[in-house]
Amino acid sequence: MNKLIFTLLLISPLIVISQTAEEKGYQIVSKAIDADRGFGSSSVDLKMVLKNKNGQVSERTLSNKTLELDEDGDKSMIIFTSPKDIKGTSTLTFTHKVGADDQWLFLPSIQRTKRISSSNKSGPFVGSEFAYEDLSSIELEKNTYKFIKQDGDLLYVEQDPVDPKSGYKKRIAVYNKAKGYRLETIKFFDRKGALLKTLTYLDYKIYKNKFWRASKFEMVNHQSKKETQLFFENYNFEVNLKESDFTEIALRRSSN
Repeated sequence: MNKLIFTLLLISPLIVISQTAEEKGYQIVSKAIDADRGFGSSSVDLKMVLKNKNGQVSERTLSNKTLELDEDGDKSMIIFTSPKDIKGTSTLTFTHKVGADDQWLFLPSIQRTKRISSSNKSGPFVGSEFAYEDLSSIELEKNTYKFIKQDGDLLYVEQDPVDPKSGYKKRIAVYNKAKGYRLETIKFFDRKGALLKTLTYLDYKIYKNKFWRASKFEMVNHQSKKETQLFFENYNFEVNLKESDFTEIALRRSSN
């Protein structure tokens, strides 16, 4: 065999498997999404703890239910159950793979459903350090990606939102390859590129031998010095929700 041809045959597999940082970042997020696929629907109870910059604390309780969809993004509903001044307030989110998500906020005090406009989705969700856009499910089409580095089992991926109305210039997400590509932290950078906040996923548990769920979210706003913690309990993957459970009518009924 010609020596040159033989050499090319030896190195050609390396050429095939080499990836750009963009391709590798996309592949990592794709694997993370695939690893969590198939849960169908779920519900969970939460406690929200708000801390201001002076360390003062207030608490709320809420519930969340999610319906997984393959043809488009997931649907979810959040319902506040206490304290009295916010009880019955609820939010409905339709995540879309392409284009702006649909979101509605029901205010029981005035018995009114308000549609959240695209320009307001970067705003705080009911006074917390989570934005309305943080409530959407993770969809590949929502960002462009770039692999940054690997540190042991941890994979760092930059995610740049496609939506020009996003409140973020970029996010840096850390995935744990050894634990089903679950998320460990996300750093959020504002439109000017400055670090805005960090979300840490803590106390993971695995359900149905496949689905990793953190028992605690910790969102720290580095600019306002405020913090929001979410504590999750009573996960239910046997709830068998339907699309009819995620409508504006269902949103209003959820407050009763």
